[in-house]
Amino acid sequence: MRGGLKISECPDEELETLEIELLLEGIYRYYGFDFRNYFSPYLHRRVKHRLQAENLPSVSRLQEQVLHDPGIMGRLFGDFTVNVTEMFRDPDFFLSLRRNVLPALKELTHVRIWQAGCSTGEESYSLAILLREEGLSSKTQIYATDLNEVSLEEAKKGSFPIASMQKYTRNYLLAGGKKAFSEYYTVDGDRVNFNSALSNNTIFAQHDLVTDRSFNEFDLILCRNVMIYFNKQLQKQVQNLLHESLKTSGFLCLGSKEGLTVSSQVQCYEPMDSNARIFRKIR
Repeated sequence: MRGGLKISECPDEELETLEIELLLEGIYRYYGFDFRNYFSPYLHRRVKHRLQAENLPSVSRLQEQVLHDPGIMGRLFGDFTVNVTEMFRDPDFFLSLRRNVLPALKELTHVRIWQAGCSTGEESYSLAILLREEGLSSKTQIYATDLNEVSLEEAKKGSFPIASMQKYTRNYLLAGGKKAFSEYYTVDGDRVNFNSALSNNTIFAQHDLVTDRSFNEFDLILCRNVMIYFNKQLQKQVQNLLHESLKTSGFLCLGSKEGLTVSSQVQCYEPMDSNARIFRKIR
């Protein structure tokens, strides 16, 4: 009993959830990055990883460090925005894109593509290769965006580990590749550097799907394996943003574990390839 009030003990799990909510609120208010509606289990795993890495005893202690040390904030930010990516990931998707979407884009005078959540650029260069092989490079502008500026700087380099090339080559061939994949890069030690001409029509820029608005109207939007990190409320918000940004008759591409979850949005699209998660906007 304290001051006439009964103070009950809060279960550890509830206390940790509260601490994480306060951490996210502090990050939003102080740094402007809004992770408050990210998928809760994902955030909990990332926070616990950072606690262990920094050898900190509690989330509250992490919050204190984050608000006073931009270095630790940067590392936690990296934890929150890490994405698993590879070139021609899900080759069936890229094959379907080649067969079912690019022929329609060839009919247009100019093509604008938004790749939301480009991470370190593997998918951006995959897309650029696909466009080149289908004769669309000269009339296409790609906007490759991500929240993480460090990832964007890596993407601009077009440099990837040579150890990944065997897998990437296999993906490329399964995606309908028309050349020897090695024609697109040169080897430099344990890295490969992709032909700089591939990114001539690509603009890498920071964009936050949570807080930023639509910035253009696009013929094709790829937002793959991004919304799996969001809760249902944020998924709805982002799907509305993508719909607003897409031209009528334009194409929306989602990740293999994602779908149109907003009922009002489902009616606005027709499936082009349900397995590949490719949809066409009809209204």
